[in-house]
Formats: sequence, C-alpha cells, structure tokens
Amino acid sequence: MKNDLEILYEDNHIIVVVKPFNILSQSDDTKDIDMLTLIKSYLKEKYNKPGNVYLGLIHRLDRPTGGIMVFAKTSKAASRLSEQIRLNLFTKKYLAIVNGYLSEKSGVFEDYILKKEDNSSVISNLGKYAKLEYEVLKEKSNLSLVNILLHTGRHHQIRVQFASRNHPLYGDQRYGETSKKQLALFAYYLSFNHPVTKEKLEFIKYPDKVGIWKEFIC
Repeated sequence: MKNDLEILYEDNHIIVVVKPFNILSQSDDTKDIDMLTLIKSYLKEKYNKPGNVYLGLIHRLDRPTGGIMVFAKTSKAASRLSEQIRLNLFTKKYLAIVNGYLSEKSGVFEDYILKKEDNSSVISNLGKYAKLEYEVLKEKSNLSLVNILLHTGRHHQIRVQFASRNHPLYGDQRYGETSKKQLALFAYYLSFNHPVTKEKLEFIKYPDKVGIWKEFIC
C-alpha cells in the first residue's frame, strides 16, 4: 500500500499525508498495517536508506477516522512540532456527519472527558477539559454535515461530545449508532508552523465522494 500513499507535502523535515479510513496511525496489538510503518517503508525505498528510518509520530487519528496527518522526518522537527501541539498552535478542522438535526446550527461544546480502561471515553467531571466549535453546513435525510474546529484533542472527543447530546456520528457503533457503516469523520484541514522555516503551512483535503459522503460533498 506504500505506493498508494497520498502525500500532500514533503521536504527534508516533515511529510504530510492523508490517512485512509480504517488504517491505524501507529501499530498496536492487532499487528494490522499502520501509517507509521507505511511511511517508513516509503522513505526507505525512495531514498534507499539502510537500517531503520526515523519517523516521528506527532498526533493521531482514530483508526476509523480519515484525514490529514503530519509526521516528522527528524528528531528536531518532531520536538518542535510536539511543542506546537502542547501550546495548542496546531489548527485542526474536521467534517462529520451526525444523526439528527441540531437545534442550534452553530455553537461550542465544553465538557470533561474521561478515558476508560476499555478504550472508550465518557463525559465525566473526573476527566480532562474538552472543547470544540461546530457549524452545521447541510441537512438531509435526518443527517447533518457539521464543520468542527477542535480546540483540544481528547480521546474520541468529537464522537463522545456529539453522542452525549444525542447526535452520534453516522456509523459510530461504539457511541450509539446501530448501522454497520463507515464512521463519517474526516480531518480535512491542518495548519501549523514549519518546524525549521517557521512558515505557516496549511493543508486541505476533502473526503472522497463515496458512501454517505457523496450525499453531502459537492
């Protein structure tokens, strides 16, 4: 699959790619294919690198979520990008299709989210602060296309915050959907400062017009 990588940008310091739906960000106990391994393989082959290839994981997307990710090709770039994450200097926007019509067509969700031992998350005062902004873009067949600006990156945050308000994401069986469809969540926008040049970089990639997305993406 490494030859099928969708690369949005690459230089000596970073590589920005589109993670397909249902691919892991990094390996886990399942041993299924993951983005970190795929990109390392691509770099090893492209540059004919001997031994292990360095690649720094800066942020993650849930397995069923697709969208834009940046990886660091040097430890210095990894450190500087991670610091931007810590300082909330990354801008991340998502498109989601949720069940139902929201009474407020735009707004802010603020909660505390607790990650549980079973790898799910719940709204709980014992959890970490979570915030997002949303705007409804389109409504059709009791589904809503929502634009989301993520302010914090909590575990399953978007999925939990919408599900807790009785608007679970389309295809999200873990948090209240019943249909066995693909989760409709895509990280379409990412911006940050280049770790070396300091230039502001912006990347946009919309989900392909397949499945439920073809009903909402023009």
